[in-house]
Amino acid sequence: MSKPLNIMYASAGGGWIHRASAEMFKLGHQAHLYSPAKNSTALPEANFHRSWSFNLACQPFYRIAGGRYAEAGYHLMFPVWKAWFKRQPHPKCDVIHAVMGSATEPFDVAEKIGALKVLDASNSHPTSFYGFWQRELDIWNPSARVSVPRRVFKRANQEIQRADVVLCASAYVRDSMLYNGIPESKLAVNPFGVDLKVFAPREHPPEKPRFLFVGGLTLRKGLQYLIPAFEQLKKQKPDAELILCGPLNHADFAELYSRWRPIFTHIRSHTHKELAELMRTCTAFVFPSIEEGFARVIPEAMAGGLPIIATHNSGATTVIENGRQGIIVPAWSPSAVHDAMLQMIERPDLCDAMGKAAAARMAQDGSWECYAGRLLETYDAHLSKRR
Repeated sequence: MSKPLNIMYASAGGGWIHRASAEMFKLGHQAHLYSPAKNSTALPEANFHRSWSFNLACQPFYRIAGGRYAEAGYHLMFPVWKAWFKRQPHPKCDVIHAVMGSATEPFDVAEKIGALKVLDASNSHPTSFYGFWQRELDIWNPSARVSVPRRVFKRANQEIQRADVVLCASAYVRDSMLYNGIPESKLAVNPFGVDLKVFAPREHPPEKPRFLFVGGLTLRKGLQYLIPAFEQLKKQKPDAELILCGPLNHADFAELYSRWRPIFTHIRSHTHKELAELMRTCTAFVFPSIEEGFARVIPEAMAGGLPIIATHNSGATTVIENGRQGIIVPAWSPSAVHDAMLQMIERPDLCDAMGKAAAARMAQDGSWECYAGRLLETYDAHLSKRR
């Protein structure tokens, strides 16, 4: 690359965009960030644009009923974000990189100034996202509907069509894009990084079997298949424990949560440091998601030395070779999840070896610095086509 790039990052949510902008700034590129969150980067204040109006508009919804209405409030207040972004100064940029759902207004700017339009797809194609989630609702909670408004999926579909590059967080996201007719030539895969200073490998697997899930408690994450699998395991291994770590902020899982509550331990919130410490006490990380992009907790668990039990739909196959760093299970299969957990208990040597292989994989190319390097290569490859 002949000269430093001028890059605009924009997201009404996605915290990884903060890390991407910070890493690019460290590499000597001029990064500008538009976000409602506080400045957690090394960017100068002149390069950081915070949407206080959107942040404050959403706050009441985050505080009501333990955050159960947070997502609804986010979508209800989203016009505040759009209006705020349009009023901001927009420097001339080589690249405008925006998260799917937040990209329409940034892409308007990009098309005026001729910048490369990069869409950060942290979830699967909108058609797959909606379809898989609604399927689970039809089966497990028939009166419910996907909590994300249809207009959001319409907006995301339009952003995909406008993008020059669709940055896929995982191989699963890429596959969903291809299935829905998006040309392979505009797709690039770049899994999220992990802070290796926070997430360090455990010394050895615990004596008591403990399985960990981290994420929002919702049908989309596959808990309706994980908990019955663990219930069966518990009959064989009475001392086993399942820990669900995350908020109950989706009404679609509330009834099942009450029914299955005695089966698992629930931790509602945690800091990154607390999560890293918890991981070091667990046997394996289990994530049988039905629809995802790339769960950032997967590389965090790998860096912590945990073997992974996860579906392709979780994004895990981007960084995990089945049988080496963990076990890839089919989606919608409690029996496969059960068998994988049982294997981790009955084969402690295999559990330990997979955990060490997972940590080694993250040490090799899982850092945020490696993420930034791959991202820069993607920018350069597509910018060079324009020269």
